[in-house]
Amino acid sequence: MSGPGLYVALVAFGVVAGVASGLLGVGGGTLIVPFLTLAAAFSQHAAEATSLLVILPTAIAGSLALRRRGVGELGLALRFGVVGAAGAVLGALLALALPGATLRLVFAVFVGLVGLRLIRDGLRSEPEGP
Repeated sequence: MSGPGLYVALVAFGVVAGVASGLLGVGGGTLIVPFLTLAAAFSQHAAEATSLLVILPTAIAGSLALRRRGVGELGLALRFGVVGAAGAVLGALLALALPGATLRLVFAVFVGLVGLRLIRDGLRSEPEGP
């Protein structure tokens, strides 16, 4: 896919990823990375780097909408954010040290394990309120 069709697909998927992020609290990587590697033919490294750049405005917008309703723990989020930023630097350096094929396999295993855990927990748990 290339040209105007790619641009339209990227914009449309950006909206979908934004809605999913706000709705599900999904990090960009679980949706954006597969889309960019499979539909837009990005390398695994480029897809992950792009996803990281997308996360900031998406997270800010979704967080502000939820905070206006009194949802979320700002202090905890800020502490996680500081530690997470340090971890992100280390993770990015590790990603750059891995060949693209290896990085793709690591990503696939991670997403698969998260999916299996969510299925298991969803089948075991009782309904929650908002």
